[in-house]
Amino acid sequence: MTKTTTKDRQKTARVSARMDHELKNKAEIVLHKLGISSSEAINMFFAKILTEGGIPFELKLPKETMEAIQDAKEGKNVKGFNSTKELFKDLGI
Repeated sequence: MTKTTTKDRQKTARVSARMDHELKNKAEIVLHKLGISSSEAINMFFAKILTEGGIPFELKLPKETMEAIQDAKEGKNVKGFNSTKELFKDLGI
């Protein structure tokens, strides 16, 4: 068994992140089956970010969201309201 020294600890950094509890638990089950810890998985992810020069998977919005954003930019299918009262009335609230 290797003893961790102060010098070894100085080479590491602590990462803290907030996430959904259920997401964390389900991911840890998968990681356990793979035989790796959360820390090892995070290290792998960060290393992949460096080798890829960015997030190592595609980030995109659903087609419907992209179409809605484009419509809004073009003023299509957009409603305007003069007050929150008008907005709430339109929403039936």
